[in-house]
Amino acid sequence: MIFTETELPGAFIIDVDRMADERGFFARSWCADEFAAHGILMPPLQANVSSNPKRGTLRGMHLQLAPHEETKLVRCTRGAIYDVIVDLREESPTYGQWLGVELTADSFRMLFVPGGFAHGFITLQDNTDVCYQVSAKYAPGFERGLRWNDPAIGIQWPIEPTLVSEKDQSHPDFQLRVPEVVGG
Repeated sequence: MIFTETELPGAFIIDVDRMADERGFFARSWCADEFAAHGILMPPLQANVSSNPKRGTLRGMHLQLAPHEETKLVRCTRGAIYDVIVDLREESPTYGQWLGVELTADSFRMLFVPGGFAHGFITLQDNTDVCYQVSAKYAPGFERGLRWNDPAIGIQWPIEPTLVSEKDQSHPDFQLRVPEVVGG
């Protein structure tokens, strides 16, 4: 696998290393040792699939709070998505910043999402499926969300959503922490 660290520390774009011949190709999409070599210790406890019949379906921005925070390994298995993460780790130098990456079934590219990040995506094609491995089980009382179009975050989606759940539309506005003034 080919790991590319993003500008958001701990988040990686992961491409498969294809071994091709006349039959097609073979590649690993998960190896605990290769992930650990990049500081990623993620024993998957759950695997999810999201099936989306319509282009423009937006899901997000979702996260779970500690001690049930999730790390995710996201891959589009049919169609295409624009996958977005937002760093919500208050101690992080990139707190409140977002990253978007296109994932397609044809590219086999994956996005590793660290704990403490909100995650969401918009489908770029009809009939798009997304699979992700998750490090924690769903814990309803620890679920939170950010509004997909919150101006405090300023995510630039590549297309206008045509379908967003009522729940995802009603997430509260995000409040960036204000740095303390020292010796003012």
